[in-house]
Amino acid sequence: MAVTGIGGLFFRSADPDARAAWYREHLGIEAGHAGIWQQDAGMTVFAPFPADSDYFAADQPFMLNLRVTGLDALAVTLEASGIPVERRDEWDTDDYGHFARIHDPEGLPIELWEPPAQA
Repeated sequence: MAVTGIGGLFFRSADPDARAAWYREHLGIEAGHAGIWQQDAGMTVFAPFPADSDYFAADQPFMLNLRVTGLDALAVTLEASGIPVERRDEWDTDDYGHFARIHDPEGLPIELWEPPAQA
């Protein structure tokens, strides 16, 4: 017997309906109790970080990392919707791909990750 993947991510919210709508509108994730989000197969990283890590905000218990395609175009769309997008040259590598950060309406950090193209 083995775990085969993540079956869901459940988290508390001050306004679950509005938060789910934000994920649907801006990231295309079928969020909420009534929706099922069918993901593309791909790598998933499951990694505890030290409690004093500065990789993401200390006041947040976790950061959501989402695999994306077309990161540059997505960043433009998000910024046009008033969502700040943070990018840093040191986050991007040939081995791991390209990254950007946003925050959902309740401050949860979201890392957008475009893996490197497979040769």
